[in-house]
Amino acid sequence: MSDLLAKVHFMKNRRIYYCITVALIIISIGIGLFRGYNFGIDFTGGTLLQLDMGQKVKISEVNKVLSSQNLDGTVMYTGDNNEGIIIKTTQDLEASERQTLMDAMKEQFGIEDDALQSVSNIGPSVGQTLRTSAAKAVAVAIVFMLIYIAFRFMWKYGIAAILALANTILIMIGFYGAFHVTINSPFIAAVLTILGYGINDTIVIFDRIRENTGGKEVAKRSLNGLDDKIDLSIRQTVGRSIMTSLTTIAVMVPLLIIGGSTIQSFILPILVGVLASTCSSIFIAPALWYDTMRLTDKNSPKYKEKQKQKREKQLEKEKAKKAAELEKEKARKEKERQAHLEEKRRRAEEKKKAYEQKKAEREKAAEASQS
Repeated sequence: MSDLLAKVHFMKNRRIYYCITVALIIISIGIGLFRGYNFGIDFTGGTLLQLDMGQKVKISEVNKVLSSQNLDGTVMYTGDNNEGIIIKTTQDLEASERQTLMDAMKEQFGIEDDALQSVSNIGPSVGQTLRTSAAKAVAVAIVFMLIYIAFRFMWKYGIAAILALANTILIMIGFYGAFHVTINSPFIAAVLTILGYGINDTIVIFDRIRENTGGKEVAKRSLNGLDDKIDLSIRQTVGRSIMTSLTTIAVMVPLLIIGGSTIQSFILPILVGVLASTCSSIFIAPALWYDTMRLTDKNSPKYKEKQKQKREKQLEKEKAKKAAELEKEKARKEKERQAHLEEKRRRAEEKKKAYEQKKAEREKAAEASQS
């Protein structure tokens, strides 16, 4: 395996990893937005009914009953041998509406009144509160993780780690959108669990990168050869990351297969999150840190070129400003000159007019004296 990993250049191919993950996120989330996300009753509000059917029935037949009652909802199996079902409707059903639905179920499947084991109603305001609380919980978790990583390493590690976590969460959201899996309360719990799992995996790799690159001193010198050191750090820790993930998955797969619907709704997002966070911690987080260091490295040619372009733009702005000021001053002087010439012409006209007036008066006076 070490020989195989030696041929993989993680930093050299990082743009390929970026393109793959961005394309995956955009396509999956786009499908979810186009088709509509399947939010569960916890988020949308509605009614949940749990029934003991006494036998395994086809979910398609239950959906036909719901359609006949003009109800939108989801149906899933529960109980031993899948002889029970849980119906979740997006509408908040009144007692009369629930009774009408039960009458239709009795007629279709021949069940008795005691088949209805439990009923739960959740209002839309509860779903809104849950969404708000979930967003706050995720935001608080990310902020504390960022503070911890910035304190233990440096702020650039924190930025890279948070972006990698965001990548993991977006992949999970995209998976739920692409496959139209129900999003409910266990999904939020799974997201918070994956945040902790993913940051732990990323920190292990970052810790090895810090050891191989000289810790915070790397920010004080040229980053030449940094990509090779990061590749070495990933190779040294990738086996541990993969084995940890495989061990976790080995426990979750049986639960996903034989567990009930409640356990499955919690295990599925964790399974997707473990796979996504493992890939993010190996391929995305170190690459993001590397690009952050390159963009802020004062010794790198790219940074120097960027600063040179910045200085050139500043000089161009100053030249343009001086040119504008000179043009403005030139226009002002030209305006003053035109005003002076206009005043001079006006005075000349007045002087000429006064002279002509006096000449006319003298001629008039001479004519009067001759007469």
